[in-house]
Amino acid sequence: MPDNSMLKIITNETKASIDQMDIVTPSIYASLFEKFASEHHEVIENEKNLSVDLMQLECSNLTDLQTEASQSANTLTKNTSKAISAIKEKDEASLNQVLEETQKLKHEIEKLKEAVYKDELTRANNRKWLHDTYLDEDNETLKEDGMLALIDLNYFKQVNDIHGHIIGDKVLIFIANQLKSTRAHVVRYGGDEFLVMFEARNSMQYALNTLTKIREDVISKKLKAHDSKFTVSFSFGVTPYKQGDALAKTIELADKNMYDDKIAIKKRVTGI
Repeated sequence: MPDNSMLKIITNETKASIDQMDIVTPSIYASLFEKFASEHHEVIENEKNLSVDLMQLECSNLTDLQTEASQSANTLTKNTSKAISAIKEKDEASLNQVLEETQKLKHEIEKLKEAVYKDELTRANNRKWLHDTYLDEDNETLKEDGMLALIDLNYFKQVNDIHGHIIGDKVLIFIANQLKSTRAHVVRYGGDEFLVMFEARNSMQYALNTLTKIREDVISKKLKAHDSKFTVSFSFGVTPYKQGDALAKTIELADKNMYDDKIAIKKRVTGI
């Protein structure tokens, strides 16, 4: 029976493989999950018991998050009441106490947001963050103008097949950290796919130049795995979007814009 870290790897690979499918039935998901498990030479036994254990773990984590959120909300309510009372009574000592408690609360809220909004592996933003931050109430259309870049690692399967998934995970962390140097918002969108969300004030040329420079820096580095070294690269497509544009359509346009870039970079870099 695989451990939780391997189950996460298999799950991420399965999710990435179905990402572009319009319809996914339970049997399709199950067959793909079984396929990736087999590639890792893992056998899923006692699936019912495993599902119960995982569900209990997820419910426990969710309960912890809900408890923390509830406690933070209650503290904020109390502090607000204290602050109003202190202001009315011009009680400086009480105001200082409220300030100290609120600063602690802010730190706790930031930790809570990170648990909800950060990708566990790369510490890039996750899809929930993207949806809550960039999408309108319909959860489909973008709130404001901007520029979206879709990043796709090249030959990532080779990295996993040759060097193993632990090295593969380190590559994902490395790429995420490189993309963060754009100072734009970086989202881990799929298994080895990232989004970089540039502000509307940035031009298309700025986004292209910035990502090209990062990619050249990445290609110039030799990454070490055990006793060997290898190179990684990525392809990207960039597209502007307007307020009200559908996120799915915008990503589709960026994917189309990546086509020529992927052909060109794979002529230069023919493997790892």
